[in-house]
Amino acid sequence: MKGVQDVMKIKDITRINGREIVTVGPNDTVKQAIDTLFNHKIGALPVCEADGKLVGIISERDILRGVHQRSKDITDARVRDLMTREVIVGIPEDELEEILATMTEKGVRHLPVMVGPRVIGILSIRDVIEERLTECHTQVRYLNDYIAGGYV
Repeated sequence: MKGVQDVMKIKDITRINGREIVTVGPNDTVKQAIDTLFNHKIGALPVCEADGKLVGIISERDILRGVHQRSKDITDARVRDLMTREVIVGIPEDELEEILATMTEKGVRHLPVMVGPRVIGILSIRDVIEERLTECHTQVRYLNDYIAGGYV
């Protein structure tokens, strides 16, 4: 268990380490993005140029907004037409509490994790909440053991 003074960082979230990084290109169709989201059971895709440069993110919410605003079939539209261009990103050294506050404040549910110009992962609000919940359960267990005299 991390000590009281230890600070949890993005890099400490093991469930995102080794997770496949799935992206989409800005010139791909929205249909391709929908298929990718569905097939990988994810809620958002970093939008990257061929050289890997992050240029946006497209989420289920962006697609739904596009359907609502356009009032027509958008599956042939390009990802660049619906993606969010101003992407809030994190780095492995970012503290989890700060990231959670930022995601909550900005209404962001998916956060690309970057090393330099490269996307190395994507962090969901669910990942953060599950990590915090696990941490809280562990602390409660240790405190219960301590109170019950399990530690000398």
